[in-house]
Amino acid sequence: MTRPPTAAQRRLIEAADPVTGRVKGTPAQLAALVQRGLAFRHPRPPHDHFLTSAGRRVREAEPEPAEPAEPQAPSGTGVFAARVGGEAAPPAAGPARLREVRSAWQGMLELRRMTNPDGATDRPCGWERSHLVQAAALALEAAGHTPAGPGTEGGYRVRATPQPEAVAVYEPDGGALRACAATLERAGWQAGEYTEPRTRARYLLASPRRV
Repeated sequence: MTRPPTAAQRRLIEAADPVTGRVKGTPAQLAALVQRGLAFRHPRPPHDHFLTSAGRRVREAEPEPAEPAEPQAPSGTGVFAARVGGEAAPPAAGPARLREVRSAWQGMLELRRMTNPDGATDRPCGWERSHLVQAAALALEAAGHTPAGPGTEGGYRVRATPQPEAVAVYEPDGGALRACAATLERAGWQAGEYTEPRTRARYLLASPRRV
């Protein structure tokens, strides 16, 4: 079995970019992560290092009991999360949030470039297909759409659906709903407008485009 990462290596892994998995460290530290299969060196300049699937699993796993206890951020903090709408405690709006959203979207485009076989950035990548709600919400928030606040009617809400590779986007304002559809289509999604049979509410059914 592969030895677990050292405390120093775990800190590097946990500090990796939450979207792209880009990891920073000294050449020796990065080489050690590559040797253990926890990171890889991208073949294209500037040859940055990124977490592998194994490295991401280490970051998402609970700390090993044998590891020295380290201060942990409260649940839900310290890692960027796009607003899906209707959160009980949404992140504070303002210039800092705008910068975070912009940085996360640029990171997503870079992840597309690195992981799509043809290097395309106009089409969702594997990470987005496995995190549909967050990916769609990031595209909307990055384009300046307003998410619904707690207990409010206006603003978008992105929700999972029983359909594979599809999310539902709700927005009570018809014009805003159509604007959400246009944004998602520009971001590489397919979006169609539908009506719920019981409530007659209009919504989008959106899925990542493959070609």
